Amino acid sequence: MKDITMDAVSVANRDGVATLCVAYPPVNALSVAVRRGLAAGIEAANADPDIHGIVIRASGSTFIAGADIKELAEKRHLESPTLRDIQRMLEAGKPSVAAIHGTALGGGLETALTCTYRVALADTRVGLPEVKLGLLPGAGGTQRLTRLCGPAVALDICLSGRQLGAREALALGIIDAIVPELDSAPIDFLRATGPAPPIIDRTDKTANIDPALFADARKSWARKARGRDAPGEIIGCIEAACRLSGEDGLVHERAAFDRLFAGEQYPALTHAFFAERQAAKLPGETPGDIADIANAAVIGAGLMGAGIATVLANAGIQVTILDVDSVALDKGRERVAAIHASAVTRGVATADAAAAAQARTAYSTDYAVLANIDLAIEAAPEVMALKQEIFRALDAATPPHAILATNTSSLDVDQIAGATARPGQVIGLHFFSPANIMKLVEVIRGSASDARSLATGMKLVKRLGKVGVLVGNYDGFLANRTLQFYTGQAEFLMEQGAAPEQIDRVAEAFGMPMGPVAMRDMAGLDVSALVRKVRALSLPPEERLSPLIEKMVEAGRLGQKTNAGFYRYEGRTRLPDPEAQAIIDAAARELGVERRSFTDDEIRDRLFLPIVNEGVRALEDSTALRASDVDVAWINGYGFPAHRGGPMYWAMRHGLSRVVAMATALGAELGPRWQPTPLLRRMAETGDSWRDVGY
Repeated sequence: MKDITMDAVSVANRDGVATLCVAYPPVNALSVAVRRGLAAGIEAANADPDIHGIVIRASGSTFIAGADIKELAEKRHLESPTLRDIQRMLEAGKPSVAAIHGTALGGGLETALTCTYRVALADTRVGLPEVKLGLLPGAGGTQRLTRLCGPAVALDICLSGRQLGAREALALGIIDAIVPELDSAPIDFLRATGPAPPIIDRTDKTANIDPALFADARKSWARKARGRDAPGEIIGCIEAACRLSGEDGLVHERAAFDRLFAGEQYPALTHAFFAERQAAKLPGETPGDIADIANAAVIGAGLMGAGIATVLANAGIQVTILDVDSVALDKGRERVAAIHASAVTRGVATADAAAAAQARTAYSTDYAVLANIDLAIEAAPEVMALKQEIFRALDAATPPHAILATNTSSLDVDQIAGATARPGQVIGLHFFSPANIMKLVEVIRGSASDARSLATGMKLVKRLGKVGVLVGNYDGFLANRTLQFYTGQAEFLMEQGAAPEQIDRVAEAFGMPMGPVAMRDMAGLDVSALVRKVRALSLPPEERLSPLIEKMVEAGRLGQKTNAGFYRYEGRTRLPDPEAQAIIDAAARELGVERRSFTDDEIRDRLFLPIVNEGVRALEDSTALRASDVDVAWINGYGFPAHRGGPMYWAMRHGLSRVVAMATALGAELGPRWQPTPLLRRMAETGDSWRDVGY
């Protein structure tokens, strides 16, 4: 067999072993070109009597990382040869080994599972993440993995979409060996082992499986899935692998994949996937001197400060927590220790990793220790005078190159920057609480914030494993600004006759992790009242806030912390409370509000459509760069169901005219801020998409 070089795949004869090498940067995705090259190479190897085996590997930084998502969206995965065609050629042909490095995800791992054997470098990671796009492994992944490792392992890997390291993959039997290099070791392994039956024909791991395994999985995922279709289909496919032949199991899987591919959730989740990557891109040219943060400080040892410091330390950054006295620091040290201990208990960190992160965390009351830091993040209470005092001290104590960031959730970044002599190096880094868990970080650009500081902030957010969104300096920025219209509508609905439990039931059935009323109770009604007190100062005279939160606080009902808010609580269980309803009813009488019943659809639209109107307003005043940034903020900040794409995507799919009609009615009742924006009216009339209007 002669060596062959094609556009995306080369074939070399290595002493009777055909080595097929994929070269399709950046991640060797399973494009049409890659599939054609693999098919041609496998066909030639199978036809040559002097070839005794096949090695499939890849050049660059990774093995076949998975499907080409853009080609998948364009349905080019159906072009011949399909991945399933290639798999049939492998299973009907000569012994083969997948030589894996980097990552083998999705279709990449499914390709490897079709080979007779799999070997990998020690730092390899594998997985089947299709569930995150609303799909299932549609090229035999559910069938072969179940037959190789058993249904319990397949359920875990396919439903979580998580990545496994090489050692775990070896222990589970997904790979057959960890090798030191991929030039000769795969060939040696293949020669030492020889033929073996295809995984698709094996039954030893699928016989006599207790049906309770699948019943329990369905029960568990009915709760976790929050309306997503893919988990149920995945469970059905893995169950089918335990009762059908290999060929029939593949047919079952293919039908399930086709249902998901044709549904609404796959395009919504694909939108969310690309929106998150788009949000990381800053406008204009990327500065060439983006800083790497090695040493950081967090000002404030409270819950938020401790969470931010923990995240920084987990990312390998030396952190100093600074507060006013040793009492505050001792409490901060306890909070940090508790966060790490919880991470170890939950299995998201090892004891060694937690100990190393704590060793990277120092505590001080003296600004002088900040002389060599690269970044300071202020996490003090929301009092402008206090924040300005802190920034004056930071400006004097930190080196000239240091970036100074505020974690404020609503205060004016420009006023804070004005307390320094370096306003260009002042930005907002608004972490969401709890900072060690929540993924969203708003990177706030003040009027003077320079491109290097903003780019450094976005780079840091990515390093921390968070999702960053660049937003303008506006009251509430982007996420909290739009949230006001969601929670505000919940309060107006209660005034007008909707019960707290109906409102929350509708929101949670829609896919929110918690309804808006229960969310208020969890956060603390006293905290909400303080925030609203500040907001009320700038409220136009023709608008009003519902007084319901203040009425609850006056009655001593502060939410979960007092076991009574809009609900009463037995432990964490929320229960309807006639006393709370009586307070709501009395407030409605005082206001003279006409009350009525609401359908679930009315409540859904009243909750979610105003978010869209305010999101459009944020585009008009440049608080948000893109409509999809609103989607990213809501998915990662508040748990908006990703399978609906985000509020802006969802509204576009279901018609902006609904948003205009709702906003028009609410504006007549509640004031001009609720009225539809000019851009929204125009888009509803013309049918333009966000992209059509430049967002």
